[in-house]
Amino acid sequence: MKFTLRPPVFMPQACLIVIAIVLFSTPIRAQLAPKYSNEFLAIGVGARGLSMANCQVSAVNDVTSGYWNPAGLLKLKAPMQAGLMHSEYFAGIAKYDFAGFAKRIDSSSVVGVSIIRFGVDDIPNTTELIDAQGNWDYDRITTFGAADYAFIFSYARDLGIENLRVGGNAKIVRRKVGDFGGAWGFGLDAGLQYDYKSWNFAAMVRDVTSTFNAWSFNLSDEVKDVFTTTGNELPDNGLEITLPKMILGAARTFSFSEKFTLLAELDMDWTFDGKRNVLIKSNPLSIDPHLG
Repeated sequence: MKFTLRPPVFMPQACLIVIAIVLFSTPIRAQLAPKYSNEFLAIGVGARGLSMANCQVSAVNDVTSGYWNPAGLLKLKAPMQAGLMHSEYFAGIAKYDFAGFAKRIDSSSVVGVSIIRFGVDDIPNTTELIDAQGNWDYDRITTFGAADYAFIFSYARDLGIENLRVGGNAKIVRRKVGDFGGAWGFGLDAGLQYDYKSWNFAAMVRDVTSTFNAWSFNLSDEVKDVFTTTGNELPDNGLEITLPKMILGAARTFSFSEKFTLLAELDMDWTFDGKRNVLIKSNPLSIDPHLG
């Protein structure tokens, strides 16, 4: 049985509910959360998404939906789909990789898994460059790598409400800095898409319950001495909290002929971790609109 959903009633109320939940659940945690936590997950994936200024929550319809908005998995045009991406930053120093797979279970549900890695390899470790006698020994230089990983498990479902799709992510975050330390984290995302005539609307909340990264460090006595001698602060084991981030979007495809169309989308990123260098900024709320 199908129900007709009228956007003038549903969309404003749904958006207000989402905004209220995020706003009232973050003030206390904002005092403990660092800004730009797990920021490697804000880079984006897929050629289309990156070329559209990361405007994808409304229009995404392929395997990259696991990253942008899991609700978009229901728009897959094939029973299963896989995707790969590799890019490099800072003249090849940093490498960014994405792999995704999605499979339709039935006509109303799709599952997917995505893996993201952002890392810098072969970083010189000069903490033992100077020996106990004060001599410089370049043979004592070793290398290590620093990498961030995200494992995202997605599920999208058609609830039987016409033109409405919902989805969610469970993600595991692994961050590692050589043998010096690392962190494990877990978080949840939730998203929805709604089609109205020629328009596509969406809401996506990343880290909806906040993502908690548990950091632990394993520094040798020699490294601790180097930190102390050079005036560096020794890191402590603890929790790093990633606060919710809400993205509201609207997209439309304009058809000029049978062979020429234009897809445009406007997204607004709402962050709650303090004043950011964006168009609309305050403390703790900042809004970053972008068009693609």
